[in-house]
Amino acid sequence: MADKAKGDRPLERGIEDTLVTDFADTHRKSYGDFLQLKTLLNLQKTFQDPAQPDEMLFIIIHQVSELWLKLMHHQLVEVRRFLQQDEFGPAMKNLDRIKAIQRQLIAAWETLLTMTPADYMTFRKALGNSSGFQSYGYRQIEFILGNKDTATLKVHEHDPEVMEMLTAALVKPSLYDEVLHMLARQGFDVPQDLLDRDYSKTYSGDPRIVKIWAEIYRNTGRYWDLYALGEKLMDVESLFQRWRFDHATAVERVIGMQPGTGGSSGVAFLRKALELRFFHDLYDVRTDLMYGGQG
Repeated sequence: MADKAKGDRPLERGIEDTLVTDFADTHRKSYGDFLQLKTLLNLQKTFQDPAQPDEMLFIIIHQVSELWLKLMHHQLVEVRRFLQQDEFGPAMKNLDRIKAIQRQLIAAWETLLTMTPADYMTFRKALGNSSGFQSYGYRQIEFILGNKDTATLKVHEHDPEVMEMLTAALVKPSLYDEVLHMLARQGFDVPQDLLDRDYSKTYSGDPRIVKIWAEIYRNTGRYWDLYALGEKLMDVESLFQRWRFDHATAVERVIGMQPGTGGSSGVAFLRKALELRFFHDLYDVRTDLMYGGQG
C-alpha cells in the first residue's frame, strides 16, 4: 500500500460509506448543479487581450454586488408584502436582513480600493460606455424605496424587457407608500389624497404625516412596533447613504474628478446623489420632536 502523503488529513470516520458521490440520478443534485456553478463561474469574461488581473477583480466585485442588489430587492418586496398584511414581526426580520446585505455591499468598496489608478487604466478602455448608472438592479431598489425618477429610464430604452420591468416597478407603491396605508389601517388620520396618489411620482414628505410620527415617537410604549419600524427604516436609509458615500469616495480615489464612462460627471454626480432621501417624514419628525413643532 502506498505511503500516505505527508500532511494528508483522514476523512471523517465512516464517511466513505455515507458520502454521496453518484449524481447520475437526475433527481439527485450536486452542490455545483444546485448553484449552477458552471454557468456562474464562467460569466467572468475579460475584454482586454492580454487579460489584465485587475479587470477580473473589477468584474467580480460588480457581479457580486449585482447579486446582493438582487437579494436586497427581493427582501424589500417581502417587507412590502408583510406591511400590506400588517405583519410587523416578519417585516422587521427582513429589514434586519436587508441591513446585513447593505453591509456586504459597503464592504465591497474596500476590496475594490486595492485597485490603484494605474491598475484601472490598464483596462478602462474595455469598459466602453458601460456604467453603474445603467444598473437596472440598482434602479429597482431606488424605485421600491421611493425615488421614482422617470428620467433614469432613458438609459434602458434599448432593452424592452428591462423597460417593461422598470415601468411596472415605477407605478407600484413604494415601501413607504405601504407604510402610509398601514398607518391608516392602524387608526391614524392619513389624508386620503396621500393614499390615492400617483405612485409613479416621488413622495417628498408631508407635515400631516410628520405629526403622526411625532405622536408615535412621543408614545413609544403605546406604539412600540411602529416606533421600531420607523427606526429600522432609518437604519436602511443611513446604510444606503453610507454605500453611496463610499462609492463616491472609491471613484474619486481611482479616477479623480474625471467624467464617468457612462457620460455622467463622475464623482460630482455621485456626490449629488447623497442629497437624495427616501423617508422624508422620518427625518422631519426629529425636528418636530426637538422643537415641539414650532420650527
